[in-house]
Amino acid sequence: MSTDPGKTVASAGRDDSVRTEVIGAAFATLVEEMAGTLVRTAYSTNIKERRDCTTALFDVEGRAIAQDEGGSPVHLGSLMGIVQSIRDRFGADRIAEGDTFIGNDPFSGGGSHLPDIVITTPVFAGGRLVAWASNLAHHADFGDRGHAHIYQEGLRIPPVHIIKAGVMQEEILDLILLNCQIPGERRADLRAQLAANRVGAKRFLELCERYGTETIARTGDELLDYTERRTRAAVALIPDGEYTFTDVFDAPELAGELPLRIRIVVHGDEIDFDFTGNPPQVRASVNVVWTALYASVYYSLKSLIDADIPPNAGLYRPVTIIAPPGSVLNCESPAAVNARSETCQRIVDLIYGALAPAVPERVTAASNGANTGVHFSGHNPRTGRDFLYLETMGGGGGARASKDGLDGVQVHMTNTSNLPVESLESEYPVQIEAYELVPDSGGAGTYRGGMAIRRVVVAEVDGIHFQFDTTRVTSQPWGLFGGEPGTSARLELSEGAAPLEAGRTVLNEGDRVAIVTGGAGGYGPPSARDPELLERDRREGKTTE
Repeated sequence: MSTDPGKTVASAGRDDSVRTEVIGAAFATLVEEMAGTLVRTAYSTNIKERRDCTTALFDVEGRAIAQDEGGSPVHLGSLMGIVQSIRDRFGADRIAEGDTFIGNDPFSGGGSHLPDIVITTPVFAGGRLVAWASNLAHHADFGDRGHAHIYQEGLRIPPVHIIKAGVMQEEILDLILLNCQIPGERRADLRAQLAANRVGAKRFLELCERYGTETIARTGDELLDYTERRTRAAVALIPDGEYTFTDVFDAPELAGELPLRIRIVVHGDEIDFDFTGNPPQVRASVNVVWTALYASVYYSLKSLIDADIPPNAGLYRPVTIIAPPGSVLNCESPAAVNARSETCQRIVDLIYGALAPAVPERVTAASNGANTGVHFSGHNPRTGRDFLYLETMGGGGGARASKDGLDGVQVHMTNTSNLPVESLESEYPVQIEAYELVPDSGGAGTYRGGMAIRRVVVAEVDGIHFQFDTTRVTSQPWGLFGGEPGTSARLELSEGAAPLEAGRTVLNEGDRVAIVTGGAGGYGPPSARDPELLERDRREGKTTE
């Protein structure tokens, strides 16, 4: 062994760095295995097919250490709030080995809307709490509800034990299932969530056995510090200054548009997001709780400065968020929040629009700006049971400084999959008549905006309750630096179908509904587009004249 102290210290430092990298990769693998378990064992199409779920690992203090890559950024809001809510509600003396908690309430449970149910399991090693394994799944159940306030939107679950000292709390489970429209589906999906956490806890304990509990805890701290350093270094590259942007938000529930604004201040290696001056919360489901607002800000920043930064709580440290309580972007109880993801998409648009002059090579033009949700619910005579079909549809992705926008994709705060037609038609009394990209929906530019999606659904039975959630119906996704806007979203009903009222109607057998999502903005002046690309666009049917 070398007796040179300098070499010994350097060698130890390299060993520590390698170990941190290895354990960090193990954390990432752990949450991916949790996600795989959840998707493979789930029952509902919304989870097993569309992957509307997210898994995460938190340290003992509730700081995010890892999140699966296939999850949705908006889910971070519900996940980041639940652990602290449990700690505040129960204290260390009422959190024990063998416990698992459940919650969804945006105002007392750390959630961001009621369909997103979070299951969180404290992980103990040697009798000591060392981590939290958590997952979230969107339970497509609370359909055909009102949205004037949160009491209409579904069952509110504060953080409570679903398992206590290893024993399932059947009374709690019965209470939850009694308030669900499709209880059998909910029971099966909740079991899948519990299974995912068991896998996460087991894998974390295996790491503790291999490397030691103290080493694992220290590595978690080091990963947070590493992410903070990278975040600060990236923020420091943005020119100091104040950046502002305004946009509008519309939704079928609203009588008109809401004007939204942001002020961003960059100073050195820190950045402030100020949402002062936005409208008060509204009597509709588009309000945003603080957890969803924070998730939107963190996603936007990460996507603009360094997409490879590890998704953990170190990212949050250089960020200050200012949002007066009681506003539509930081609502208070009893505001309705079911469609908060639509508003979260506009928060991303605000941030991108504000920072476009500072980092033009990193931003995109406005994407479709929505999380277009369609809900079909009723009774299925084929099965003799009630059903609820939920899907959120993609649209155009904004054009970039060097590339066209992506066609027909989920963007920004959403990251769910398309529901295959075969699965949809075999499980629900509807038929898909068309599923296609929409020509001329992407804004023209040096680089073209992405194309919208059109899906035509035909009702096969009477009495199907239909709900349409979207935005960018009365406005258009804006282009950047001379690029033209993309097309707006719209809904087309067949002749004789009952008209839409506040985004809702009832469909009868033979009625058709065509959902057309928004396109996306172009980047740069259309006159500068390569003629070969123009010809390819026409040849591939992306544009007409």
